[in-house]
Amino acid sequence: MSSLGELINIFSKLPSLGPRSARRIVLYLLKNKEKIIPTLMTTIENVKSELSYCHLCGNVDVINPCNICADDKRKNGKLCIVEDIGDLWAIEKSKAFNGTYHVLGGVLSAMDGVGPDQLNIVSLLKRLESGSVKEVIIATNATTEGQITGQYIADECAKFKILITRLAQGIPIGGELDLLDYNTMSTAFSSRSEIKKIS
Repeated sequence: MSSLGELINIFSKLPSLGPRSARRIVLYLLKNKEKIIPTLMTTIENVKSELSYCHLCGNVDVINPCNICADDKRKNGKLCIVEDIGDLWAIEKSKAFNGTYHVLGGVLSAMDGVGPDQLNIVSLLKRLESGSVKEVIIATNATTEGQITGQYIADECAKFKILITRLAQGIPIGGELDLLDYNTMSTAFSSRSEIKKIS
């Protein structure tokens, strides 16, 4: 296989990219090879040498522990459990959470042979043993595997006598009822909460 074909093959294996998208990316790189390729190569080399996984939460950063875990302002006893680093980054971008995280590295899946030992659950339980965590917020995705994983974690955390919460699920802001699927509608009803009077 030529280097061009190999490059297309590499890009086509990236998430959300197929062979056609990979070809377009490679052709774009070739058109702009003097400007983009040297910068791309340097950046990839820097990522390889500088970034590492945080030994506390599993995030990726240039320091270890990561900037989030090292920030004293975030040591407020709130620990948000997420499936992957992408979920952590999405929450951080929203600025909706000011505590620390724990990245599981996936979800429980009997079909894929992923059990508790393949996820960062043992390290999570060790963090809870320290006594510094007051609330665990389960932020796994609203998929079947995410729900099962969230319930498993809640069961494992119950022995620590700490508050265990789950992100609210249901109707998205701006969502219209007639466009929702059955599962979303059902979850919205079962997760409903009291409306407080504005004082």
